[in-house]
Amino acid sequence: MTTVSKPARAAGSWRRAYALLVSVAIVMGVLAFVCSRSLGYPLRDPDGFLGPAWIRLPLLVIGAFIADVLPRTLFRARGNPGRFRAEATLLVKEHWTRERIQLVVVGLISFYVTYVSYRNLKNFLPFVMSVDGKPKKYDFALHRFDEWLMFGHDPSTILHTVLGTGVSAYVLSWIYLLFLPMVPISVVVWAVWSRNVSFGYWFITAQCICWALGTLSYYAIPTLGPNFFFPWLYQDLPGTGVAQLQDALFNGRQSILFNPFADGVQSVAGFASLHVAITVTLALVGQYTLRTKAFRVGLWVYSFLTILATTYFGWHYIADDIAGLAIALIAVYLGGIATGQKFDRGGRSSHPTTSTDEVPIDEMTSV
Repeated sequence: MTTVSKPARAAGSWRRAYALLVSVAIVMGVLAFVCSRSLGYPLRDPDGFLGPAWIRLPLLVIGAFIADVLPRTLFRARGNPGRFRAEATLLVKEHWTRERIQLVVVGLISFYVTYVSYRNLKNFLPFVMSVDGKPKKYDFALHRFDEWLMFGHDPSTILHTVLGTGVSAYVLSWIYLLFLPMVPISVVVWAVWSRNVSFGYWFITAQCICWALGTLSYYAIPTLGPNFFFPWLYQDLPGTGVAQLQDALFNGRQSILFNPFADGVQSVAGFASLHVAITVTLALVGQYTLRTKAFRVGLWVYSFLTILATTYFGWHYIADDIAGLAIALIAVYLGGIATGQKFDRGGRSSHPTTSTDEVPIDEMTSV
């Protein structure tokens, strides 16, 4: 039996906290590079909310830093300008510790590499998974499975009948499009404001696992999705933001298929639903780590409405949503184990075992 010192245990915990996160990013980056070289097509940094990811994420961190320090500095200073600098310095020392800065740097770089690699691997999908020069697709099989589950009816048609195609379409469109800014913002929020640094590693690791497993699912069962394969089922829907996005994605895919060197990336792939995987991951990690019940309930409601919207607008088949849910469960569990979370009460709760400034490692001192 060997006694291990606290610094050694802490160092081991931190290595475990980011080992899987960095490994996923490296594997995704290597796969994207190999595909790019094999096909002879360029790697691209896809544009998104607030511009390219390499600009977007630092801007969000700067914004989060200001939002973290400025209001609390003003509150603590009680309106006395002479105390601003001292209070701001104290806040930075309290919250922006070495562990926090390491989480922000390692977490955001790993997320950036994983996400950009995911977008490029998704872009290469029609060229890698093809038969006689035509992209391979399993849409008919998944559509028949949907109808079997719904006793011969199409699930989107049922939703259009039950919910209508008026106000509900615009509400669900807003919910669905909220995903676009939510992804980078949630990563930054967990990196900057998680009350335990290991929670930030957990969330970002789980996110990266979702993108990696989602990429694998695209190549395992390539599909376009109901709206792109059976567009006549969605002709009665109004011209919402989702409809405009679907048109843009369809045109982008056609452009890339015609000219792989055209600007942009193609982003059409159905199985599995990463909208479901990412939002359920957000809700699950929130359930384990957030203290405020209203936040936890809000994240579950958001996840449910997002799942509803994926079928309503024909982004995904039911099988896609089921697969997305499975990816979320796997990602949250693996991310939790990798970052030192211990699940209690049959998985209904958890607590961290990694060392931070506030939360010590478990009192297990021998191996």
